[in-house]
Amino acid sequence: MSDAGDDATPLRPTMRTGALGPIGRGLGEAAPSKKVVWSWAMWDWALQPFNTVILTFVWVSLYLTSRHFLDPAVAATGQLPDGTWMSCASSEYLDTAYCQGLTDLSEWWGWANFAAGILILVLAPVLGQQADARGNKKKWIIGATIAIALIQFALFFVEADPRYFWFGAIAVAIAAVVSEIGNVSYYAMLGEVSTPATVGRVSGLGWGLGYLGGVVALIVCIPILFGIGSDQALAYQLVAVVCAVWTIVFAIPMFRNVPESPAYAEAKRVGFFSSYVVLAKDLVRLFKEARSTFWFLLAAAVYRDGLAGVFAFGAILAAQGFGFSTIEVMIFGLAANLVAGVSTILAGRIDDRIGPKRLIVAMLIGLVAMALAVFVLRDLGTIVFWICGLVLSAFVGPAQAASRGLLTRVTPPSMQGEIFGLYATTGRVASFLSPLAWSLFLAWFGGIVYGVLGIGLVLLIGLIMLLFVRLPKHERLG
Repeated sequence: MSDAGDDATPLRPTMRTGALGPIGRGLGEAAPSKKVVWSWAMWDWALQPFNTVILTFVWVSLYLTSRHFLDPAVAATGQLPDGTWMSCASSEYLDTAYCQGLTDLSEWWGWANFAAGILILVLAPVLGQQADARGNKKKWIIGATIAIALIQFALFFVEADPRYFWFGAIAVAIAAVVSEIGNVSYYAMLGEVSTPATVGRVSGLGWGLGYLGGVVALIVCIPILFGIGSDQALAYQLVAVVCAVWTIVFAIPMFRNVPESPAYAEAKRVGFFSSYVVLAKDLVRLFKEARSTFWFLLAAAVYRDGLAGVFAFGAILAAQGFGFSTIEVMIFGLAANLVAGVSTILAGRIDDRIGPKRLIVAMLIGLVAMALAVFVLRDLGTIVFWICGLVLSAFVGPAQAASRGLLTRVTPPSMQGEIFGLYATTGRVASFLSPLAWSLFLAWFGGIVYGVLGIGLVLLIGLIMLLFVRLPKHERLG
């Protein structure tokens, strides 16, 4: 086999010994070329419009769960005499039909997300095991990319009518499932496009490009939304089409330049349903032989759900809790992704110096502190959310990237796809925590700003769990 950095040949797995077998790229092997590394990282950029525009800041928050999908008579009751709309963060409007209708839409969207989480729970780990055994991670990524693009194209047909709500919700939820399945193979290739000395910065590069891609995608969407009008369904339909085209175009470097993964002899090649038996046995073996990896998966499941909650509820908190307008939400989204992208790329280098666990712990401490600050200083107005929200964004990306890098370091190459399948699965298993904490704090205290305490609590629990995870000696500094 020729040099592992050669663009045309498969990258060989690393040969550094770990608890369950060989881990990482051997020190004597050449590092992957920059072309391969950047092409791999560009997939984060390619998928980011779906995450940033569709799921977070525009399509779901400003369209699918907005008054566009209320009964017209109910929607009309939300408009005040001065032409503005009721703020459902205000106690005087909480019990109105308008605010109750918006709450129902958000709840239904939550149920669609719950169903997506169950599918990922069932599918992700066994598909990862299959990819390991068959050596077709790249094929899964290509298939996921095409499917996500097609679903985004389909969102063009979601009209601003209550009858179309479930069509839109189910379509986006399915795309989220496909995205997670694609991420399993994408994450699992990290060890093949990096070395033990560069895994942190390569992981950070991918996350960072993703966030920066979100910034550019939001900028591209702003002229559409405000040229056509943010109250017009056509604006959101065209935004979905732009995201679909983006996904296909920017995934091409990954398709062309990154070699297919090798099949690992240690990974058992069995039928789909037999994969569940293999998975159960490997979980037992993982607990016995690489207990640090096992416990890290559990701790990461909790704090990663808190990280996801920061972005999932950030736009809602800005709009309803602090009274941000549509354009202010968009501008905040731009700033948040820019800050997260830059901080993630820079933190990747810190990861390689101090170790991923220390970096994650520092980021989680900062996140908990900022969540508390948002609540305590809320009476000072929007400036509090701008400052604390952007600091929160600066901490989220590095924690996510370092988590991916840490798992790569403690997982043998023959189980990369399967373990990252479990990584996706455990994250989804705990994905009810942030929505549950958010909803319970709102129900108990009756104000939307209290929801940030729920997110902070999930992050704090994850931080405490991580502190008790003991890494192997050679991995404590990464």
